[in-house]
Amino acid sequence: MVYPAIDVMDGKCVRLYKGDFGQQTTYSDSPEEVAVQFRKQGAKWLHLIDLDGARSPENRQLKVIKNIVSKSEMQVQTGGGIRSVEEVTNLLDTGVSRVIIGSLATKEPEMVKDIITSFGPDKICLAADVQSRDGDYFVAISGWQELSQIPLRSFIKDYIGVGLTHVLCTDISRDGTLEGCNVNLCNTIQEEFPEIDLQASGGVGSLNDLRQLSTAGVIVGKALYEGTFTLSEALEVVC
Repeated sequence: MVYPAIDVMDGKCVRLYKGDFGQQTTYSDSPEEVAVQFRKQGAKWLHLIDLDGARSPENRQLKVIKNIVSKSEMQVQTGGGIRSVEEVTNLLDTGVSRVIIGSLATKEPEMVKDIITSFGPDKICLAADVQSRDGDYFVAISGWQELSQIPLRSFIKDYIGVGLTHVLCTDISRDGTLEGCNVNLCNTIQEEFPEIDLQASGGVGSLNDLRQLSTAGVIVGKALYEGTFTLSEALEVVC
């Protein structure tokens, strides 16, 4: 499954380089129209990140998210700094199909386990944004500003017992770079945890990246906006 990505900030469609808000590129003033174009090219799902909400929950763009869901007529997974059960509820009320939870899953695992149990595993995707250190990959938190002591594999294992189904794995060092996805890491994790649907993210820069991935899904962002390849071409590669 190919998930075209839209990052929303100040009502615009933007991309960040390695998650750095200081290195932002604006691609469209209408994320709703971008979403509609993705649907016309054949997308079934959309990966939507609210960067305003990620920085401050009171600035969460619920109206924009709802408009994108309504106008695109796609299934949408969305996230960006989710901090509470209430925020999960509010996002699902906009019509999105799935909510992405990142740092909270590392900081408050018992709360997030309850969320998965309450809403159902298909409604929740855990985001494991990772960096390499000492030969292993560790989960980053707080908008990628801090590296936790939790290895990626331990993070996933901790949630398997509550039915964890969807995991988004992003190699921070490659995000927004077009330098190539960390195929080896993502394929290895998918193989080790066949019970989850892993979404590979970060650095997808060519159709060859897509051909090499054996994960259940892949997030594609900057490559589409820079014209490296089209969504239609990506969908032909990933059946």
